[in-house]
Amino acid sequence: MNSSSSGSKGSKEKYHSGFVAIIGRPNVGKSTLINEVIGQKIAIMSDKPQTTRNKIHGVYTKDNSQIVFLDTPGIHKPTSKLGDFMVKSAVGTLGEVDAALFLIDASEGLGGGDRFIIEALKKVKTPVFLIMNKIDKIEPEALLPLIVQYKDLYDFAEIIPISALQGSNVNTLLKVLSSYLPEGPQYYPADQITDHPEQFVCAELIREKILHLTREEVPHSIAVAIENMKVQENGVVNIGAVIYVERDSQKGIVIGKQGALLKQVGKEARRDIETLLGSRVFLELWVKVKKDWRNQERVLKDLGFRND
Repeated sequence: MNSSSSGSKGSKEKYHSGFVAIIGRPNVGKSTLINEVIGQKIAIMSDKPQTTRNKIHGVYTKDNSQIVFLDTPGIHKPTSKLGDFMVKSAVGTLGEVDAALFLIDASEGLGGGDRFIIEALKKVKTPVFLIMNKIDKIEPEALLPLIVQYKDLYDFAEIIPISALQGSNVNTLLKVLSSYLPEGPQYYPADQITDHPEQFVCAELIREKILHLTREEVPHSIAVAIENMKVQENGVVNIGAVIYVERDSQKGIVIGKQGALLKQVGKEARRDIETLLGSRVFLELWVKVKKDWRNQERVLKDLGFRND
């Protein structure tokens, strides 16, 4: 990573930059917030909890500042080696950042999962913002008592109510957050929105469609790997992807009757990938069984899940 400041605006105004973790229980809207801030879908969105597996780096750049966001996996009690990776990844992020956004679902209130996260936050020295998401789902008079509950548990640097889905108060959050960043370089070019390769984002978009279309039939035993990605002379991007499941029965569900569900996954994923790449896309999908892959460390590393 280049540490020279390409974002310097001269002696009049100093450049500020930093890394910010978004942490919270599963399904509180972390990915929705990332996508709203960046203005483009780079993080998987699903109504199923624990869908974010890797730390997503979203890059938000203005004339005098740059914020690099890390969307961590939701903190939960792990039930597999994959789950253990996800929790360690989320908690470990707190020691790497300049600030942390503790995102809660204001419509659900204070719960045991939030208390667990607050205990983890007490071990870090970085400023922590309490971001009260989904305020569009509660009555305004319910907000103040909830703020008091959280303030009694932790001394937050800032408390900001937002609706990530509607974009309400997100600009205020960004302005306040920028004021907490140290002086530093512009780490990424102004037009770069993530540090993940395009293959990673494409794989996530495919996985998102599978989660939406299979609902509860196929839970979190899905992984997607991009096998090849090549731009043809006519400008069309050819992408071949393998969808891994754990059991033969899941393979049948993902393919669907006469291949109907897999065809729909391809159709919806291709639309999002074309928006991401700005090019026409030819997408081929295959489904393979890799038994109990979530508990095999070698397979997890092959698929990009690492704690190092």
